[in-house]
Amino acid sequence: MMRSLLRNILLFSVFSVVVTDEVGAQYFRQSSYWKTHRREVSFGFGMSNFLGELGGRNQIGSPFVWDLELSQTRPAMHVDYRYYLTRKMAIRGRATYGVLAGNDNLTTEEFRQNRNLSFRSDVYEVYLAYEFHLFSEELGHIYDLRGVQGTKGSRVGFYTFIGVGGFYFDPRAQFENTWVRLKPLSTEGQGLPGGPEEYDNYSLCVPMGVGLRKALNKTLSVGVELQYTKTFTDYVDDVSTEYFDPEVLQAARGDMAAYLSDPSLRVGRLYQFGLNPTAPGQQRGDPEDLDAYLFLKFQVHYKLIKYKSGSKKYRTRIRRQKIVF
Repeated sequence: MMRSLLRNILLFSVFSVVVTDEVGAQYFRQSSYWKTHRREVSFGFGMSNFLGELGGRNQIGSPFVWDLELSQTRPAMHVDYRYYLTRKMAIRGRATYGVLAGNDNLTTEEFRQNRNLSFRSDVYEVYLAYEFHLFSEELGHIYDLRGVQGTKGSRVGFYTFIGVGGFYFDPRAQFENTWVRLKPLSTEGQGLPGGPEEYDNYSLCVPMGVGLRKALNKTLSVGVELQYTKTFTDYVDDVSTEYFDPEVLQAARGDMAAYLSDPSLRVGRLYQFGLNPTAPGQQRGDPEDLDAYLFLKFQVHYKLIKYKSGSKKYRTRIRRQKIVF
């Protein structure tokens, strides 16, 4: 009888230790602890690059990153607010400022080089995105009860995101050492008899991308993020359809408009055969290939800590990451 009682006590003790350790191990992984730091603000600074008709590689224009011109990289920055719905899912609102640019002089592709168009535009983007964190930074240790120290959690996180928003753009070109707005010049005859409709300076956009982040401490993380933004306009660079009659354009908008609509170099094999690839009605852009742009930014994330847990059974000391029952 005594031996049986001792055996039962020993088994109960072992079981209690295992259960207690399991609860401690699961606390930081599966409990509601993440809710104490579910709000976060971020700041980012980096670079932007345009994907559209102007500039690009030494070949006929192609969509996505295959036509990237690194020399046209320009600065970009953002600020955002993030709210975690669950440990692995979050929504964020972001406001971004960037500069986009393109220049046909930087490519040796014959058609683009002869076209000789260029632009730059400030871009103001606002959007709401959904994030899915495949891996999240784990704070503290797996076993992080007072007096117990175990395996450290991973401080590296990886996520993907997709969103919807809008942006403002205003393409400009350099004329006699001055940057002039292109939309009022109707370079493709927009708004003129026989020309296309005027385009808007606002457009919808769908940003998407991936990010990597690393926790420095309990409130501060750093990271890097790559964002590709699909737009629903082909006029970020003021180039989309066909060349317009320069005489009509000159009469309606002036000499500067006529020149900036077609500053071509008049060189290439077609001219040798008496053909003019920039004559009225000839292709100037590709309206089927909508513009896009890239952002690559380094970020700093700061968690807005909620110091008191909503549970009545315990409270969490965020600063030390210890649990007091």
